[in-house]
Amino acid sequence: MEVKCENTRQKEDGGLGWGKSIPVPSVQEMVRKDHHTVPKRYIQEYENRPLIDSLTPISYEIPVIDFSLLAKRDKDEQKKLDSACKEWGFFQIINHGVGEELIERMKDREAACFDLPLEVKNKYAMGENDLQGYGQAFVVSEEQKLDWADLFFLMAYPPQYRNFKNWPLIVPSFRETVEEYSTEICRVSKEILANLSLLMKMKEDSLKEMHKVMRLGMRMNYYPLCSKPELVLGIGPHSDSSSITILLQDDDITGLQIHHQEQWVPVKPLPGAFVVNVGDALQIWSNGVYKSVEHRAVTNARKARMSIAMFLMADDDAEIGPLDTMLCDNGQALYKRIKYIDYIRRFMDRKLEGKIIDSLKLQGQ
Repeated sequence: MEVKCENTRQKEDGGLGWGKSIPVPSVQEMVRKDHHTVPKRYIQEYENRPLIDSLTPISYEIPVIDFSLLAKRDKDEQKKLDSACKEWGFFQIINHGVGEELIERMKDREAACFDLPLEVKNKYAMGENDLQGYGQAFVVSEEQKLDWADLFFLMAYPPQYRNFKNWPLIVPSFRETVEEYSTEICRVSKEILANLSLLMKMKEDSLKEMHKVMRLGMRMNYYPLCSKPELVLGIGPHSDSSSITILLQDDDITGLQIHHQEQWVPVKPLPGAFVVNVGDALQIWSNGVYKSVEHRAVTNARKARMSIAMFLMADDDAEIGPLDTMLCDNGQALYKRIKYIDYIRRFMDRKLEGKIIDSLKLQGQ
């Protein structure tokens, strides 16, 4: 089902106007040349390292939601969704209707992008004041610790936001595959938003309308193997600035961990499933009822890992703030109101670390 989005356009210079990131060397290329050495700048401070004893001793598994039942507005499945967003901020969805062939083709096209020679990938590097393209994001100083990862960040949906100068169109059928995949993810996102709108005591198209334009930013991640994975992080602890994020993981490598009950919980991939998480925008709209939870990615010494995150984002001019239906019993709002573009700029203008949503809490909260 095609999701219609309002017409809008890119900034005149082709950039998003969200911020920039300092260029850094390719980790993939570094490991190709020397897979034994871990440079000092990638070694995390001791308290941030993914130590085995920091993982929960209990075998937690995040909730699994049957998407086909949500599509039928099944009350029991909606209750599970509500509980997952309140208690975990994460869940996996099955029976989502995105074809296995398309998923495997998207994974294959991602792998082909990272297999390109470095000099070719550099042709798609992030611009001076843009975060679209190849590189590493959230690098704001020459001193900060770096993630053990490379990435492509592309605006995938709607079509008028695409900036093809940053797309590795040299990869056969890449554009067509991303177009098909992003259309499907937009369909899935719309259905999740509809169910969340009903749970938030609104009409089912309310959250969609609050986005003004439903946009999907796609981050393709490549985490090279690391000889000392206990010293580095693929990506540090953070929450997402999106309303929701839909993640496609490798089926056979566990790399995602979420912070739950003061412990780090590994998210074991469920073949064919997507991992969905609450973003900061939804936490603000829900007045803190739904939680955007810190998560991170770890590496391993055995093989490289890839993933594809699709961030559902509101239009720059959309406003995020607590909804009337979600106010506290005393009618109290916990967060300030802010334009989404202003929140994005706050989010991007810093090292990806922790949650900046707390800076929007009203005094006394």
